Amino acid sequence: MNPAIDTRLVRRLVDGQFPHWADLRLRPVERSGSDHVIHRLGDDLAVRLPRHDGAIGQSEKEYEWLPRLAPGLPLAVPVPVAVGRPGEGYPWPWAVARWLPGEVATVAAFGESAAAAAALAGFLRALQALPVDGAPAGRAPLEARNDVTRARIAEVAGVFDAAALTRVWDEALSAPGWDRPPVWFHGDFHTGNLLSAGGRISAVIDFGGLGAGDPARDMTMAFTLLGAGPRRVFRAALGVDDATWARGRGWALATGLNAYTSYAAIDDRVAAQTSRQITQAVL
Repeated sequence: MNPAIDTRLVRRLVDGQFPHWADLRLRPVERSGSDHVIHRLGDDLAVRLPRHDGAIGQSEKEYEWLPRLAPGLPLAVPVPVAVGRPGEGYPWPWAVARWLPGEVATVAAFGESAAAAAALAGFLRALQALPVDGAPAGRAPLEARNDVTRARIAEVAGVFDAAALTRVWDEALSAPGWDRPPVWFHGDFHTGNLLSAGGRISAVIDFGGLGAGDPARDMTMAFTLLGAGPRRVFRAALGVDDATWARGRGWALATGLNAYTSYAAIDDRVAAQTSRQITQAVL
């Protein structure tokens, strides 16, 4: 059972473990995502508590790796400043990081932006160029999602074109695998993990899926944010081969189906976002 998290709990955790921040104002951040509850701490910090056991470990991973990677990246990323311990009835490690200003990027603002597509490709190029010595392996491969993805295709057959979804999934699984040295990937590179400020993409957040290996999973961004024209700009700027693109389309489909079947019935915003993601993945 997932823990109940409210501002009173977060206050007790902060005050008990980091008393030098006890005087800073604490307030919840609305729409903080399905993995973490986020509170703003003062003007410059954010407190992030995992909602469920699938998000355990992100605090330590980001604390270890993001300070090393950040100097080589062209967009801002979270800078962790502390990792909290379980306590006050809360069972898992949690994190305090520098607050990143901005709003969550939207399709309305950036879906047809070639400049945004180029900026995102530039971020991935820079990330993939960084040394991977000691990097975490990341999540399970695409093939591990086969059974559940086919089950979800059957589940949504009344809403989407199941034959088209199956075709995309089959093409993804039959595409040749990554046969080059491992590179860094974000692992959850989609619209909800982008911030914008001043009319441009300004930051990438939520590195819980960070690892090294096949970068195909980061192609998901092309299907969650970008329209057809900017998607071509993104692919060309990143130099993505056909096999990696097919696997990336598979990742977009699998993750879109996962979110749609899990949350669309209870969240209209998620329903709209994931419906678009699934539809774009089969165009």
